[in-house]
Amino acid sequence: MVRSLVVNADDLGLTAGVNDGIFDAHDHGILTSASVFASAPATSDAIRRARSRPSLGVGVHLALVDGAPTLPPSRVPTLVEDDGRFRRSWKPFIVACLRGRVSLAEVELELTAQIERLRSAGVRLTHLDAHKHVHAYPPVFAIVARLAARFGIPVVRVPYERWSSIGRHAGSRGRVQALLNTAMLPWARRDYRSAASHDVRTPHFVGRIHTGILSADVLAGLVRALEPGVTELMVHPGYTDDELERTGTRLLESRQQELDLLCSLETRALLAGERVDLLRHDLTPVMNRSFRHVS
Repeated sequence: MVRSLVVNADDLGLTAGVNDGIFDAHDHGILTSASVFASAPATSDAIRRARSRPSLGVGVHLALVDGAPTLPPSRVPTLVEDDGRFRRSWKPFIVACLRGRVSLAEVELELTAQIERLRSAGVRLTHLDAHKHVHAYPPVFAIVARLAARFGIPVVRVPYERWSSIGRHAGSRGRVQALLNTAMLPWARRDYRSAASHDVRTPHFVGRIHTGILSADVLAGLVRALEPGVTELMVHPGYTDDELERTGTRLLESRQQELDLLCSLETRALLAGERVDLLRHDLTPVMNRSFRHVS
């Protein structure tokens, strides 16, 4: 059976350097898709440049943590802290959800506003996912699946790796990610059912366990183990700039390393040898373009 791969970059719009890296990975590498923030510092630049790349699939990187809301903070008071910004990370957000301190009605209002902002900018959306995977929490995922159906968006990511090969290359960080992935299985099962009830597709997913530690050996293992059907590979390419360093993200040097990996001739040869087709989330094939080393 045919094996197809959607290579999706998260964090489009985060900074100019991240945008540069994502567009280079598409123009000169195997990247087929990207997820853009609705209200990040470089979102306007991302939208403008995506318009000149119709072959790139674009979805929404929904945000409920680590940023500012699209709506005025007064309209979503349970989603923000005293400074009017979201909670700093996924942990306090999920804890607040479990304690009943997050209004799901406000979640739906804010996520609707994010989708509508990008639609109003003329972006044809191919998928939905979320920053820090917070939409995996089943009550939030149910909202996301409902919004996907409402706006005719065909795919929602379930950020659970159904199989994985951590191996000797993962290190301690990969083992922690693997434990978090395993713990998410009960949520993932509910999320798959929720998506199916709205006729929304949920491709196989890889890349979470190796976030920040993706190497040529790891990528080769993931590609060779691909299941029949469509799989999404999540990546985070980019160039490190001062603005990125100020965000506090742990993904700095790894973005350049992933960019080089996505643009290498060896990676193209790997996909050709394994007879893996490149797609966008809307199932549009992406033809091979020029490959070169990006530096």
